[in-house]
Amino acid sequence: MNEFRYIVAGLLLIVIYNVCNKEVAVSAQSVDEIQKVTGEWVFPANGVVSDVFSSRGGIHKGMDIAGLAQSSIYAVAEGNVIKSYYSDTYGHVVFLEHPDGFETVYAHLDKRLVSKGMKVLKGQEIGKMGNTGDSFGTHLHFEVHDGQWTVSKENAFDPFIVFGKGMVGDKAVALQPSINETIETYARPAEGPTTYVVKKGDTVWSISNKFNTTVESLSERNNLDTNHLVLEGQTLIIKEF
Repeated sequence: MNEFRYIVAGLLLIVIYNVCNKEVAVSAQSVDEIQKVTGEWVFPANGVVSDVFSSRGGIHKGMDIAGLAQSSIYAVAEGNVIKSYYSDTYGHVVFLEHPDGFETVYAHLDKRLVSKGMKVLKGQEIGKMGNTGDSFGTHLHFEVHDGQWTVSKENAFDPFIVFGKGMVGDKAVALQPSINETIETYARPAEGPTTYVVKKGDTVWSISNKFNTTVESLSERNNLDTNHLVLEGQTLIIKEF
């Protein structure tokens, strides 16, 4: 009797192993197919990656790009606008359906520049970055779905499957196909205002303390938005002569 139980248990383990291996193989194949189809897609916004897919205990089904208020949001690929409306959660949001069957979502916009039924081209401006809906801070929440968007978002997948590897803090450059790992450096001019190039981890508060100035004066001098957001590689005017 015990031998029979061991045999059954062994068979179950073999079945589970084969099923798991099959799922992994299918997933790998799906990734390859997705990358082939989306190889020409471009980043939808300028800014810094502030959150990634499946964070917050797995409930975050997109990628966040923090940037400047009113900066442009672009279509990652050509497609049709299937939704353009205001949501309590997404705020101003645009949904695009692409010829390959994928859908992309652009949420928390300050302004929508396209309406339902319109056709858009890759790289076309479709909105302005904002902080609307269930949002804390100016950013774009971007989602990709393999098929139709649903409330449960079971078709959502990691946008970095499209754009390559990335992490929080990486610089996103609009209309480029991947994370730009080379951050430009700016030389300090021999004459003119004292400037500072924002480094990773800097905030307006830390920079103002470093140069013995105030957040308000630094923000006013550099036309920063009300959230006082600065980007890595950005040149700030610290002091004017």
